[in-house]
Amino acid sequence: MTNTTTLNLHVPEAGPFEATATQRVLHVINGEHYSGAERVQDLLAQELPQFGFEVGFACLKPDRFPQARQAQKASLHSTPMRWRFDTSCVQKLVQLIQREKYALVHAHTPRSVLIGSLVARRANVPLVYHVHSPTSRDSTRRIQNWVNALLERWSVRNASKLIAVSPSLKQMIEEQGFAAEQVTYIPNGVPSQPLIERQRPQGVWTLGIAALFRPRKGIEVLLESLAMLRSRDVQVQLRAVGPFETPEYETEVRRLVDRLGIGNLITWTGFVSDVPDELRQMDLMVLPSLFGEGLPMVILEAMAAGLPVIASHVEGVPEAIVHRENGLLVEPASVSQLANAIEQIVYGDLNDTLDYVQLCENAYRRHAERFSAQAMAAKVAEAYQGILNDAR
Repeated sequence: MTNTTTLNLHVPEAGPFEATATQRVLHVINGEHYSGAERVQDLLAQELPQFGFEVGFACLKPDRFPQARQAQKASLHSTPMRWRFDTSCVQKLVQLIQREKYALVHAHTPRSVLIGSLVARRANVPLVYHVHSPTSRDSTRRIQNWVNALLERWSVRNASKLIAVSPSLKQMIEEQGFAAEQVTYIPNGVPSQPLIERQRPQGVWTLGIAALFRPRKGIEVLLESLAMLRSRDVQVQLRAVGPFETPEYETEVRRLVDRLGIGNLITWTGFVSDVPDELRQMDLMVLPSLFGEGLPMVILEAMAAGLPVIASHVEGVPEAIVHRENGLLVEPASVSQLANAIEQIVYGDLNDTLDYVQLCENAYRRHAERFSAQAMAAKVAEAYQGILNDAR
């Protein structure tokens, strides 16, 4: 049984920025999913008004986002693209900016920054681009990655500011030739949650994974680790939260589950809107990404819920997970390392230095001190204001 409690934390102030007057920012987004990047967009729309910026959305692929977003009061304009390089919505967005007096355009993906850059140039407003993950390593489709990376680089060449969500992404962008002062590091943030007073589980442990399931998330590695753990009689089950990117990939993954004979160990929830409720049902979060991570929101959400995390040592993940402090880091694609790490937390360290309750408290503390939604919004607002001050 779990109870809510609080820790006496010294949480740093969000920052010195103070709003002077409300200005409007148009976020140009995809919108077909509601996963990590979309949650950042949604949270910014909720948090930025307290720092003097009102968010509106222009949705290029209106599907899940319009209904799933929490910031329902933010205006949303449906401007669908008919194909990848369709720019027919540009003039409509230029007119929108001029009519509703948006001061900035903020884009979040290669598709949205293509449109956003054209709109910003024609409307004569600054462009901000949020880099959520390395585009050149976003998927297993190498040609598509290459095309998207070229498109992104061309589109952002005149951006006023590039926002990187991890130090590794900032370094990658600067290595592409962008000036250091053009790139700023602003970590993702998520809302704080009441701390669940967790005790070491007795009996079967519930492992959790939450993602938009696609090949780079490494769900196959976790499934094979689950089969390995069952062969060792380690008492674990898996709660898999989120939709699949495509029906074809879902079929492929479910065939693997059948082949491994572990279907009775897994609960598939599909898409859910209440992630915190799902996290309360888990004992340990696992994210076995193969590559392509910026600073995963699900890791931060798990930390905010006081959950230890086992994750792959890729890109920006170590910015959130400190090995043996609030979780464990393993090499990507290693089934045995992942299984061993899970077993190590379930049964405890031989040297008795991995205390589950302490891992939980450390995760909660690290989120509160470094990765709050308010701090993220304050830093974004500060970047906005700097751009607008320079444009005067």
